[in-house]
Amino acid sequence: MDIPKRVAVIGAGSMGSQVMWRLAARGAEVIGYDRYAPGHDRGAAGGESRIFRAAHLGEPGYLPLLRLADGLWEQLQAETGRSLRRRSGSLVMGEAASPAMRLLLSTSAAHGLDHEVLDREELARRYPQHRLPDGHIAVLDRLGAVIRPEASVQAAAARAEQLGARLHRYTPVREVVPAAGGGVRIVTDQGTDHVDAAVVTVGPWINTLLPDLPRTVEIRRVICSWHLPTRHDWFAGGAPPFVRATPHDCFGIPSPDGNSVKLGLSFKYHAPVPEPERLDRTVRPEEIGTFRELIRELMPDLNPDPIRLSAYMEGYTDSGNPLVGPLPGEDDIVVLAGFSGSGFKLSPAMGEIAADLALDGTTEHPVDFLAPAGVGAMTPGDRRRHRP
Repeated sequence: MDIPKRVAVIGAGSMGSQVMWRLAARGAEVIGYDRYAPGHDRGAAGGESRIFRAAHLGEPGYLPLLRLADGLWEQLQAETGRSLRRRSGSLVMGEAASPAMRLLLSTSAAHGLDHEVLDREELARRYPQHRLPDGHIAVLDRLGAVIRPEASVQAAAARAEQLGARLHRYTPVREVVPAAGGGVRIVTDQGTDHVDAAVVTVGPWINTLLPDLPRTVEIRRVICSWHLPTRHDWFAGGAPPFVRATPHDCFGIPSPDGNSVKLGLSFKYHAPVPEPERLDRTVRPEEIGTFRELIRELMPDLNPDPIRLSAYMEGYTDSGNPLVGPLPGEDDIVVLAGFSGSGFKLSPAMGEIAADLALDGTTEHPVDFLAPAGVGAMTPGDRRRHRP
C-alpha cells in the first residue's frame, strides 16, 4: 500500500485554496498554512468580483490553461453546491489596429473561441453603457463570467478540508527550506514540520518568505472604485464585465447585487508596496481623478463620485507572466507567484498544475513559458497590465 505524499501549502488564498483542493482530491496528505484565513481582504482576492474571460490580451499559451480552469470552476461549483461564477459573457475593447487586439483576434480564431466582434455602432446598440472612440472595436467573449472571489477561496479551502486536508489558520510561515535527508522543513511560531514537498503561494508576501527568487516580484497597491449608474436601465442587456486596452487601460465589473459597477486601473497607477503588512488602505480624493476621467470619456452614465473605495495588493513580474514551477535546484519546493493581476480566473488550473508538480515532479499541461527560471514571451505593450 502506497503511503500518501505529505504536502504543505503555504498560503490558502486565491491559488493556495485551489492547490489544497486538487491535492486532497488526489489523496495527498495536505497541510495548509495561512497568516489570516481563507477569504480575507489583505491580499488580491477581495472586492466581491473578478472576471473570467477566455479572450486574452497577450500570451496565446494561456488559452489551454483557461479552458482547463473553466472546467474546474464548474467542478468546484458542483462539488460544493456553491454559486461561484455567473456566466455573463465579457467584453474586451481596444484599438482595432493595435498589436494586442490583433493578437487577441487571431488567437481566438485559431483556438475556436466562441466570440463576436462588435463595431462602434453595434456596441452602442447592444451595450449603450459604453462609448468607443473611432477605430476601436469590442470583442464579446461568450465564455466570460463574473467570479465571486471570497466565496470561491472559502469554498475551495472548505472542500479540501472535507477531503481530509488540515489548515492552520492565523499561522504565518517563517521559513521554507530543504530538509537534511530530503523533503522540506516548514517553520512557524508554533514549531517545525517536515513534509515531502511544499507549494508556496503567499501572494504579496512572496519576497519576504523567499527573498532569493530567481525573478523579481514587484508588489503594488491596487485601488478599486465602485460607482452607481445615473440611468435606471444601465444594467439592461446583461451589462457584462469588461476590459479596455485603450485609451484607458482599465476593467469594470457590475457588482453581484446589480446596483453598482466596480472599476480598476492598470499597473502604471499602482504605487509600490515596500512592506505588505503596512499596506496603506486609505484611498484619498486625489487618487480618484483617473476614474473620473475614464467615466467622463467612456461611461458617461456612471456617477463619477464613488460610493466605495478599497485598496488591495498584487504581485507583478517584468514579463507579466507568473512564476509557476519548482525553485531552481529545489524540486520539492513549488512556487506560484506574480500573477500580475491576471491570476484569479486561472486559479483552479494553477491548483491542478501545482498538484502535478508537487506529487509527480512534472505536468502534462503547457506551462514552460511560466517556469520561475525562464522569462515568458510577451510583447512590451502587453506587460504589467492589471487584468482581473
